[in-house]
Amino acid sequence: MLEAGRAALRTEALEHKLTQLFWECTLRCNLSCRHCGSDCRKTAGMADPPLSDLLGVLDGSPKDFDRGRCVIITTGGEPLVRPDIIQVGAEIKKRGYLWGMVTNGMLLTREKVDELVKTGLDTVAMSFDGFEPEHNWMRGSELSFKRADAAIDWFNEHPGLTWDLITCVNKRNFDYLDKFKEYLISRGVRQWRIFTVAPMGRAAGDDELMLSNEQFVQLMNYIAAVRREGRIKLNYSCEGFVGPYEGVVRDHLFRCVAGLTVASIRYDGAISGCLSIRSDYNQGNIHTDNFWDAWENRFRLYRNRKWMKTGECRDCKVWRYCQGGGMHLRGAQGEILSCNYLKLKQA
Repeated sequence: MLEAGRAALRTEALEHKLTQLFWECTLRCNLSCRHCGSDCRKTAGMADPPLSDLLGVLDGSPKDFDRGRCVIITTGGEPLVRPDIIQVGAEIKKRGYLWGMVTNGMLLTREKVDELVKTGLDTVAMSFDGFEPEHNWMRGSELSFKRADAAIDWFNEHPGLTWDLITCVNKRNFDYLDKFKEYLISRGVRQWRIFTVAPMGRAAGDDELMLSNEQFVQLMNYIAAVRREGRIKLNYSCEGFVGPYEGVVRDHLFRCVAGLTVASIRYDGAISGCLSIRSDYNQGNIHTDNFWDAWENRFRLYRNRKWMKTGECRDCKVWRYCQGGGMHLRGAQGEILSCNYLKLKQA
């Protein structure tokens, strides 16, 4: 199984068919989340990038590029703070692409969800970190839970919309995960995604956000049990290779597809892989470079990751399957910041 996954990863690197393009459409955000790893803030230091930035890229796709298989994901910051977000979605759909969004849910109303879906929103991912005390503690707002909880009903009113909830597991919500699962099921949630926090951004040095190695093992066992149960579709995120739990806690084997099938355009026009990557692994800028040329001819850092075989990775026995883990877990000099496989070994 792992060898088949390794072969598939090689094929993805060779073909590098773009299927997801993230646009960091704002740095502004209406929350101040405890674990945020981005540069977003309530009042950004620079204006939102103009819609023309994105449209110039979308219009320039090669003639043989299948736009209908590529999702343009508007994210930030909080994309709904953009007053033109409906126009953004309409222009994406007009050009034949799919439209996705990552949101904290604070600005959603029934009318807003209806408008987004009518415009053509295909997918949405919303943060939902546990019951009210735990969620609001993480998000830094007394209103956040109620707003996100209400949005679940509005999503369910649109059976054609693909959506999931994303939960950041930490020491505060760890003991309530099963009760929370039951709550999600009772609310009609069908898809649930769990991730753990890396020590970077605002999360660096925040012990309450970091699971112990023993808790991490318990979490893997819990995800496996929920998946066997089959009452809600649960996946562990792309936070790295998890050894014996590969093929058990996700619908697919671990692979970091940043620069393979996923690209992003940052707020300043920088071309990168995944927006979770905070180190400077940029591959040009749309203001000086052609995005599609960069996608086709650059991204060598992403498609051949032997340069990551350093430090703790140098002699690791699972390197051939892990390939150094997620690039968002690498520092500016290529050093590894967090390794889930090591957590499992040390538990």
